[in-house]
Amino acid sequence: QVRLVESGGGSVQAGGSLRLSCAASEYTHCMAWCRQAPAKEREGVAAFRADGHTIYADSVKGRFTISKDNSKNTLYLQMNSLKPVDAAMYYCAAQPELWGGCVPNVTVFGYWGQGTQVTVSS
Repeated sequence: QVRLVESGGGSVQAGGSLRLSCAASEYTHCMAWCRQAPAKEREGVAAFRADGHTIYADSVKGRFTISKDNSKNTLYLQMNSLKPVDAAMYYCAAQPELWGGCVPNVTVFGYWGQGTQVTVSS
């Protein structure tokens, strides 16, 4: 079973930045960041495939960057120009042995972390 542990969440002013980390217990072909705000459904933010291919939700394109340190099995999400609408619980997700459908969609992933809270004040 894949274990995922997120860290790096916090509270920032609008326009600020945060860097989230997700430590995975083992290598997985597909990993992603998803988020869930109060009273909203969980949504995909960005996905990272093993070959380095990345896909972003339209809402974060140009502001967020997903990356991975394969030597550490650690996924990162650099969030810049944060907006109040970005406030949410951010979850790391993984799906081993997935290539063709590695996209930022919650239905793709079978393993989830416990989340790290991001708050953005105006």
